[in-house]
Amino acid sequence: MPADHASRRRALRGLLAARELDALLVTDLLNIRYLTGFTGSNAALLVAADGDERTLICTDGRYVTQVGEQVPDLRAVIARASAAHLVGEFGTAGARWGFESHVVTVDERARWDSLAASVHFTPAPGLVEQLRAVKDEYEIGLLRAACGAADRALADLIAAGGLRPGRTEKEVARDLEWRMFEHGADGISFETIVATGANSAIPHHRPTGAVLADGDFVKLDFGAQICGYHSDMTRTYVLGRAADWQRELYELVLRAQQAGREALAPGVECAAVDAAARSVIAEAGHGELFLHGLGHGVGLEIHEAPGIGAAATGTLVAGAAVTVEPGVYFSGRGGVRIEDTLVVREQSPELLTLTDKTLTVV
Repeated sequence: MPADHASRRRALRGLLAARELDALLVTDLLNIRYLTGFTGSNAALLVAADGDERTLICTDGRYVTQVGEQVPDLRAVIARASAAHLVGEFGTAGARWGFESHVVTVDERARWDSLAASVHFTPAPGLVEQLRAVKDEYEIGLLRAACGAADRALADLIAAGGLRPGRTEKEVARDLEWRMFEHGADGISFETIVATGANSAIPHHRPTGAVLADGDFVKLDFGAQICGYHSDMTRTYVLGRAADWQRELYELVLRAQQAGREALAPGVECAAVDAAARSVIAEAGHGELFLHGLGHGVGLEIHEAPGIGAAATGTLVAGAAVTVEPGVYFSGRGGVRIEDTLVVREQSPELLTLTDKTLTVV
């Protein structure tokens, strides 16, 4: 099933009508990709409120062939300064255009005024992102594929003895990344985290030459990217033999993660999902060691709406793709994080990252 970009633009028009806007000038490249399928590095999109007949995509000469192939249903205009060209050539007196004020610079905004002073530019941040927060089945299929590539890569790494004393964090990270490519990934979602021993207590540790050793926690946070869609998963292992404190800490985080997953449902406040997991850790006396929010949306960006944290606003909706990733970190000793990517569904959340979460000693 291909992406239905026309339907996405129709949904956006409903938001434009509610704000009495004649058009939205889209300059964020991921939002342009979401609305049209275009993947070039330079573009602007003018979404007319009255239909695709007056909707325009503008890019430069490098992408003449590409825009014709990827966006055959819209009129393409060719100009290097894409957004400025649309403003200068198609801005009409008295028109009310929304623009993505969260990504447009002050200088660019001023330039538009000099080109079309009679156009009323209205800040309209986050409109496309609002649509992107709810994934259609085409997007969920790509997320499922990206998560599958990551699952299979991790399984291969462990089966091949890739998590063993003597290897460095950097070696493990590069090994895991290559295996994701072997399983169909177009890219990695973000810089892979491999953190061994005391480094596992650093939430976003960057791999170093630190050597894995018996008795270490090893935390792996990684993801694959397929057709622009990201997966995100964290698993924590023990090398050689698990000490009692490691087993206790792991089981605590696992219980918190399960509580967070079970709280995912349409209509539930995002902050309440965070509280469901955080309360498990707080009741064990380690609330101050859970150093970050419980999760985030994932899709064309690795971090997107909705946010799931103690200060989060809004409620979950069916079709939202989110992570659930509690962690507890003992500085200088070690830490555990367990993370899945899931889709909020009416009955129960769909788990996309399928790697087993029982404590594994390798």
